[in-house]
Amino acid sequence: MPRNLVLAVHGSAVPEAGAGIARLADSVRRLTGAPVAVGHLDHRTPSLAHVLADRPGAVVVPLLLGDGYHRTVDIPTVARPFDCAVTPGLSGEHAVALALHDRLRAAEHAAGGPADAVVVAGAGSSRPGGNDGTLRAVEQLAVLLPVPVIAAYCSASAPGPAEALALLHGRGFRRVAVATHLLAPGRFTRALAAVPGTWAVAEPIADHARVAGLVATRYAAAGRPDRTAKADGTAGTDSTAKADPRGSVGGRAAA
Repeated sequence: MPRNLVLAVHGSAVPEAGAGIARLADSVRRLTGAPVAVGHLDHRTPSLAHVLADRPGAVVVPLLLGDGYHRTVDIPTVARPFDCAVTPGLSGEHAVALALHDRLRAAEHAAGGPADAVVVAGAGSSRPGGNDGTLRAVEQLAVLLPVPVIAAYCSASAPGPAEALALLHGRGFRRVAVATHLLAPGRFTRALAAVPGTWAVAEPIADHARVAGLVATRYAAAGRPDRTAKADGTAGTDSTAKADPRGSVGGRAAA
């Protein structure tokens, strides 16, 4: 019997968020053949603790794009009493950047053409290193795109999305798109959709095939003796490069 796989998610009161995570869970189930369940940290049930109590020894994959408090403290603390392996989250992975790129291209197509600049909008964190996933996504998208790419944050950090758009508009860019560095719909995606002056706003990425593949890879790595995930989720990832906190413009550090 395959080991249980639990997706640890922040949770949202927005119904569409649960639907997107459910599609991801279905995709991961098909890829791994594992029993897959979803545990929530907030807003929705069942809670992560409730799910793990019924699945001791499970592999827990944090569905988080940053290494903030939830990934580094909350999830390991909840998982430890149940002898679970906690994998790294999704922060900084190239698969995430490719999913962002696909969603961005779809939004640009719907808007009528490519953007001349891009804002990568993450959730934001005040914790040291908590924004590294967004900054890494900026670096990776700057390699894939021929236009300026900068970071913005929906909370806790600056600049905010509106400020980032205003900065780019002030530099003469008129078709500024938002690459949504978020997994599921919620208050942040609604706020992004309401920012004035955007050329296109990409959809979140939880149900993208690249994300499902990354989760399946995390699960497989946790089951290998040489790649056993620690309780703090520090093993099993190759994303050790630190992002330049200044962001990137056309492959260059933003001034």
